[in-house]
Amino acid sequence: MNWIERDKKSIWHPFTPLLGVDDPLYIESGEGAYLITEDGSKILDAVSSWWVNLHGHAHPHITKAIARQANALEHVIFAGFSHKPAITLAENLLSILPGNQDKIFYSDNGSTAVEVALKMSFQYWYNKNDIRPKVIAIDGAYHGDTFGAMSVGERGDFTKPFTKHLFDVEFIDFPTADNEAEVLKHFKSLIDTQEIASFIFEPIVQGAAGMRMYSAELLDQLIAYAQKNQVLCITDEVMTGFGRTGKLFACDHLQNKPDIFCLSKGLTGGAMALGVTSCTEKILNAFKSEDLYKTFLHGHSFTANPIACAAANASFDLLMEESCMQNIERISDKHKTFRDKHTGNSKIRDIRSKGTILALEFYTDKDSSYFSEMRNKLYPFFLNKGILLRPLGNLIYLIPPYIITNEELDKIYSAIEEFLSLD
Repeated sequence: MNWIERDKKSIWHPFTPLLGVDDPLYIESGEGAYLITEDGSKILDAVSSWWVNLHGHAHPHITKAIARQANALEHVIFAGFSHKPAITLAENLLSILPGNQDKIFYSDNGSTAVEVALKMSFQYWYNKNDIRPKVIAIDGAYHGDTFGAMSVGERGDFTKPFTKHLFDVEFIDFPTADNEAEVLKHFKSLIDTQEIASFIFEPIVQGAAGMRMYSAELLDQLIAYAQKNQVLCITDEVMTGFGRTGKLFACDHLQNKPDIFCLSKGLTGGAMALGVTSCTEKILNAFKSEDLYKTFLHGHSFTANPIACAAANASFDLLMEESCMQNIERISDKHKTFRDKHTGNSKIRDIRSKGTILALEFYTDKDSSYFSEMRNKLYPFFLNKGILLRPLGNLIYLIPPYIITNEELDKIYSAIEEFLSLD
C-alpha cells in the first residue's frame, strides 16, 4: 500500500469532499518556491501554501532555529512560566507593530487569534461594568472556522449548518466606490446605539472573499469614528501581515491604528502553527486588578510553544533584511505591470493587485461563487504546468513567497495568458 492509499484510508482533508475528487498529491519535500513530489517533479507554490510561506520552503535559517530549540526546550506550560523565544518574539513584534500596541498574547493559529481578540473586547466592557453585546463586521468577511470567528464572518454556505449557534453580529456592506457614503452612514448609526463592543475587519483586502480590495481612506474614517466613540477596533492581519500588501502590515497604509491586532500565517514563515493577538495599554488597564474574576481566563496547551516562537524569530530575521523588502517591492511592481497589461481584457471581469497579492476574476456564464464549476478547469490547467494556484471559484490569485524569482513569476504570468487565449 503506497502513501496515498494509506492517506485515503486514514485521513479527512480540509475543504475537501469525501467523494468525487481526485486523490491528494503526495509531497516528499519543499525547496525555495517549490513543492517536490515523490518522483522528483517540482510544483511552483504560487499561493505560499495557503498564504503562510514567506521565505521559501525549508529555509535553512528557520530549520536550524527549529532544530536548536528542539534540542534545548520543546515546550513548557506558559501559565506561570516563560522562556527566551517567546520574550524575544514579543519584543520583535512590538518593534514593528504600531506604537499603540503594548502587549502580546499567544495562541495557536489565525482563528484562535481572532477568538482571543473577540473575548478580550467583550471582557473589556464586562470588566468596566458596561455590557456591550454586539460586534460590527464587514459583509463577505472571513476570520476563521471556530465559532466566534464564524460569527463575525460571511453568513452563507460555509456557515449554514451552524447558523443558529452563532452570536448576532451587525454587518455593514462591503465598501465600493459607489456605496462608501452609505456604508459610513450605516456604520455611524450602529456605533451611535452604544451597544457595540468592537469593530472587526480584514484591512484593505478581504482574502477568502476573493481578494476583494477596498479603500484605505474609508477604513480610516470607520476606525476614527469607532475610536471617537470608545468602540474597540480589531484588525485581522492573519493574511495581510508581514509584507503581503507592500508594507509590513496593511494597517501601515492607515493613519488611525486599531486597538487589537490578530496575526498568524506568515508569523513563523509558514514553518509552525502559532497565533498572536496584541493590544493597547487602554485594554490592559481594564484587566489590571487583584480581582481574579477580572483576569483574562483564556489559554491553550501549546501557548507560546518555544519551537514555534523560535521559528517566528528566525522568520523575523529574514523579514527585516533589506533584500526581503526589496523582493516585496519587486513582486509588487511585477504584479502591477501584469495587471495594467490585462486590465480591460474581455475574459477578465476584474484584475486587481495590492503589494504581493494579484487576483484575476474570470467571466463565467454560471455561478461565480466559491462553488463555481470554473474551478474544475482552472486548478488542473495550472497544476499540469507545474504551478499551484488554488482557485476561489472563478477567481485565481497569486501570493507567492518573497524569494520567488522574476523568471518564476513570468512562468506563472505566461500560463495565465495561455489560459486566457483558450476558446
